[in-house]
Order: sequence, then C-alpha cells, then structure tokens
Amino acid sequence: MKPGSLAMSAFTDFAPEKNREFKILTYNVHSCVGTDRRIDPQRIADVIAQSGADIIALQELDVGRRRTGGVDQAHVIASLLKMEAHFHPALHVEEEQYGDAILTAFPTRLMKAGPLPSVGETRGAIWVQVDIAGQPLNVLNTHLGLRNRERVKQVETLLGPQWIADAAFHASPSVICGDLNAIPASPAYKMLASRLRDAQRIVGHKPRATFPSRFTMLRIDHLFVSDQLEVASASVIADPLTRRASDHLPLLATIRQQASVTGLG
Repeated sequence: MKPGSLAMSAFTDFAPEKNREFKILTYNVHSCVGTDRRIDPQRIADVIAQSGADIIALQELDVGRRRTGGVDQAHVIASLLKMEAHFHPALHVEEEQYGDAILTAFPTRLMKAGPLPSVGETRGAIWVQVDIAGQPLNVLNTHLGLRNRERVKQVETLLGPQWIADAAFHASPSVICGDLNAIPASPAYKMLASRLRDAQRIVGHKPRATFPSRFTMLRIDHLFVSDQLEVASASVIADPLTRRASDHLPLLATIRQQASVTGLG
C-alpha cells in the first residue's frame, strides 16, 4: 500500500458539518531509527498512514543531520502523507537540526514555537492552530527533559502566559501532547492533569504504556485535552511494525469537537 493512502482516505470520508471528528496521533520517532537500527522515514510514514491520523505530533526528528543521512525527516514524512509540516528545532548546531513537528492536511496557523528551560539537551514546544470545519483547535506538541526538576520548570512555563495561559490559546479547545518523559505519578504529569484531561483515562479502559516499544513498561507519551473535546477512543498502537519502527509506540485518539466551543474552561 502506498504510504499516506489510508491517512488521505480519512480526509475523503470526513464529514465535518456533521460530527467534527478527527484523529490525532503523538509519536516519538527516535530520528526514524528503528529497534532494528535501520533508518527509515518511510516506515514511520507507513505507521502514520495505517493509523488514519489527521493530525500528527512527532518528536525526535532529524533535519540535515549527518548521522541520519542529512535528510529533512519532517519534510519527507509529510510529503509521503501528502500533508504539511510545521517543524521546530529544539537543537540547532550549524546546519544540523533536531526537534518536533506537527503534520496535517487541515489548514493551519503557526502560533508559537520556542525553547523551554532546559538542563543539558535543549527542549522546546510548538503550538499550531488547526482549522477543523471552521472551528479552531489548538495543538501543542512538546518533548520534555529527563530530569524531574527540569520537567516541572518546563510544565510551569507551558502553563504560563506565553503558552497555555495565553488568551489566544484559552479561547479555543486544545490538545497538549508529546513525549513528556513523565509517568502518571510524577509532578510534571500531575501539573498538567490538574488543568487538562488525560485521553487514555477518559475512555474507560486501563491506560497502556508506550516505552520501550518492544517490551513496554512506562507510560511517558501522553495526550491531554480540554473540557470542550470529547474523546471517543484512545489506544496505543502495538504491532510488529510499530515495535520495529521506533523505540516508542504511537498513541492515537479519536476526538469529537462540539459545534460551538470556547476555551479551557
């Protein structure tokens, strides 16, 4: 099957005037280096296409890095899926970049992309507003640090006036997702969960771990939604392809947006 064909069929069948339903996926792609050590952006595109996701938040993408062949992974994956990509380089050294992206075929507007307070490896976030049948949706994608105190400072920043507390963010329903490197018992997770709802907890089944992909033990990839969004389903995609494609498993949610919605509540 041609990469992107399943994803594009989701747009063909979409009836926004009726249900305003969309699928969103968050996925740490490990620079497109699989657990078999093969570098393969097309394999990542295959995972996304088979999920049928309409909006995709990716972490750990390489752009122009010698270690992965110098390609622009965000552009390659988006092209295979016939989507557009907004990329933010959390790390930028000379011509080499490494960071996060949001991909979709819906109309979008880049609202903000920037660094987060970091210790060691630089971390960042990207906020895109997506137009779904005339209704704005905020999507914020991030990849938090490895240290507990670092993650707390990063979440404090995200909850502050430059990001989630910004009037433009607060005015529309929102999804905050990414590799948070934070289990549900951690302070960083609890800070976000106090303001937003964990998609995996909403749907009524036991949340599943996402890392490491071959033998999952930790639930560190998350998808949070504001009160105005209904989560119809949420699942971690675990199959032979996803267990090879990256060291994380992708998290997919089906979300319904109300016809008239405002803010975080």
